[in-house]
Amino acid sequence: MRDVAVIGIGIQRWGELWERSLRDLFVEAALNAIRDAGVERIDSMYVGCMSPGLFIGQEHLGSLLADYLGVCPIPALRVESACASGGMAVRAGFIEVASGLSDIVLVGGVEKMTDVSSGGATYALATAADAEYEVYQGATFPGLYAMVARDYMRRYGLTREQLAQVAVKNHDNGALNPHAQFPSKLSLEAVMTSTMVADPLRLMDCSPITDGAAVAILCPLNMANELSKQPPVKISGVGAATDHIALHDRKDFCEFSATVAACERAYKMAGVGPEQIDFAEVHDCFTIAELCVIEALGFFPRGTAGQATWAGETARTGKKPINTSGGLKSKGHPVGATGVGQIHELVTQLRGAAGARQVPGVKRGLAQNMGGSGGSTVVHILEVV
Repeated sequence: MRDVAVIGIGIQRWGELWERSLRDLFVEAALNAIRDAGVERIDSMYVGCMSPGLFIGQEHLGSLLADYLGVCPIPALRVESACASGGMAVRAGFIEVASGLSDIVLVGGVEKMTDVSSGGATYALATAADAEYEVYQGATFPGLYAMVARDYMRRYGLTREQLAQVAVKNHDNGALNPHAQFPSKLSLEAVMTSTMVADPLRLMDCSPITDGAAVAILCPLNMANELSKQPPVKISGVGAATDHIALHDRKDFCEFSATVAACERAYKMAGVGPEQIDFAEVHDCFTIAELCVIEALGFFPRGTAGQATWAGETARTGKKPINTSGGLKSKGHPVGATGVGQIHELVTQLRGAAGARQVPGVKRGLAQNMGGSGGSTVVHILEVV
């Protein structure tokens, strides 16, 4: 198996992009990544996208996007794993390069979520839950994650202030990100007095509806310097796993077992442990999700992530910076693009090119991207070579 490097990244400003189409968003990000890498050809392409049929009435994205990017007749495939679609596309591209099937693979993610009503978006997102046993009974993702939050609070004494601090911290980072949908700081009071969505989760605990795309270019590590003008960043570990799709079937609401299994596989492949990760981008679709995830990744003992966040340990200047991009909460959550957007932030930080939000001296980062309420998870570890 060949070592794999990221040699190019591309993104655009995420947000409610009424005037832009899905194909426009993807092509812009893809061209930015191709220019960043400096490559002249693409051998293969994977596109993460959760639900284009429900959001914009379009399927068959492999053909559509290869056509509009002008790279036909290369093989191109859409990858779907709910909100983990982008991360799974990166994994698929990694496997293709590592296996020797292709040398230069474009991996991207895209979602156009604002062409439907809020009710339509809620319906589309709900398809990532158990349709018969959760959605039919009226459970939405805010409701499911609210149950996680309530159980966590009961068991570990998490305070409302500690939970709100996740959003405050991520908006502090996102305020420094030119690609973020909401590049503005939030006060603790603003989070805690925002509209109630599903007790205890308020509006400012929830990631937004977002349009956006992100793209990365992968190639064999031993060819990276020859092919690209950018310093390569190695993908040293990859892990993916699944769990019961329905929350009620799990042994523990507060343990994201798929994330535990996925990170164990990624750590083993990379030959590292959680203490050797300098920073991470994790799936903070709701504030409680970030706390459960960073415990599942082994960064903090069970039940302590809220205290650690309140103490500043996950801030940019803390011992384990989390979501330096602003995370899903501030940067935005175009569901199919989120996992690739995380890779964009890791590469940007590892290149030392993150500007005002740069974490000094980072050599190794982790991205964790998950679908639904944690029914699928993919983890990537990237490092400077």
